Amino acid sequence: MVSSMSPALHQQQFSLDHGAWIDCLATTDNLLIIQDLDGVCMELVKDPLDRQIDLAYVRATQAFDGHFYVLTNGEHTGQRGINGIIERATRSEPSPGYLPGLAAGGVQWQTRAGDVSHPGVSEAELRFLAAVPDQIRHRLERFFRPHSTAIAAADLQRGIDASALDNIASPTANLNTFHGLLHNHRELYVDLQYDMQTLMENLLRDAASQGLGDAFFVHYAPNQGRGPDGKEIVWFSQGDESGTTDFQFMLRGAIKEAGVLALLNRYYAAKTGEFPLGEGWSVRQAPHSHAELLELVIKTFDPALMPSLVGVGDTVTSVVVTENGQPVAKRGGSDRNFLHLIQAIGQHFSKGNLVTYVDSSGGELKNRRAIQLGDRNGKTVVTAGPGDPRDGDDPLTLNVVFPGGYRQYCQAFQTAAARRIEGRSI
Repeated sequence: MVSSMSPALHQQQFSLDHGAWIDCLATTDNLLIIQDLDGVCMELVKDPLDRQIDLAYVRATQAFDGHFYVLTNGEHTGQRGINGIIERATRSEPSPGYLPGLAAGGVQWQTRAGDVSHPGVSEAELRFLAAVPDQIRHRLERFFRPHSTAIAAADLQRGIDASALDNIASPTANLNTFHGLLHNHRELYVDLQYDMQTLMENLLRDAASQGLGDAFFVHYAPNQGRGPDGKEIVWFSQGDESGTTDFQFMLRGAIKEAGVLALLNRYYAAKTGEFPLGEGWSVRQAPHSHAELLELVIKTFDPALMPSLVGVGDTVTSVVVTENGQPVAKRGGSDRNFLHLIQAIGQHFSKGNLVTYVDSSGGELKNRRAIQLGDRNGKTVVTAGPGDPRDGDDPLTLNVVFPGGYRQYCQAFQTAAARRIEGRSI
């Protein structure tokens, strides 16, 4: 096969040319797809236990074996991990295997066979993380004691059970359920956000007192970018928007953009037998800034072997606020930085990398702006993207968008998979 990665497509913004996108995936030999999960191939729901996945999509990923990896802040294993979702869906039919790639922001690696490891993570760190879910539960119980009339007792217990996520490497307070339960108590919901932020800061101090001061950080999703100190900024709820719902206690270095380098390292090793960054390299050894990550890619990876990268995500935020009388764009979203790095790698190596955005605003969570469509000379076009329309100089360009959400994306992905298999048989 000969690559048909369209130079025009990677230069476009908000393209609806899904046919050209399918052609890229179906016919590009040296290809690496790096894809988020929630909101991309599954509907966003309040309680992660309610997530479902189409096995036809999971089977389609096999057509890209060695060329497709996930990169998620969720996890492969555990009660709410993607593996359990797949296993529950396969009770009455043969298993299509698991989704290979990185979870927990890049520190949890899984093969398609389901072999899981945590590169670069110590036993002491895992022990500390194991105690965090109970601390989240206790904190939620304490928070609601003086507010017993705000939520019925049965709903409160359901909310706590749904909110304390016992992930192995990224225990999380997920407030999606409480955002719905507190729809008549918006000020109380904001107070809950502040309380969860305080808990996360306390956990960081506790870790430092145990000699693990450099081991962890907190990821807020969605967020409003990073402040001058490099820490993510909590998006406190306003109106019906939920703002930050996920307060994730994560291992230092577990940032998605570093995961791009880890996946490239494995991709090159599969092609050449050599790991450019070293066989034992993990995201925890990576620099954190965009510029340093890009420089490490440029210095380390052979340009002649660099694949065409297709990044796929659904969480990219932009909010313009007024500071000192001037408009300031607060840009965030858990997929923004890894998509931006993929874009920058493509620009440097002249690979025509594609940034793909899936509109997940149609799910149960109301914390993201929907893509707006209109008519231009009889042709459907995007009239407004997911960011703040006042943010006119966002450095991230969303090349291809799927306004129809995860179903539309999965259908296009499956079409590309079928065509890729068909191309091999010719």
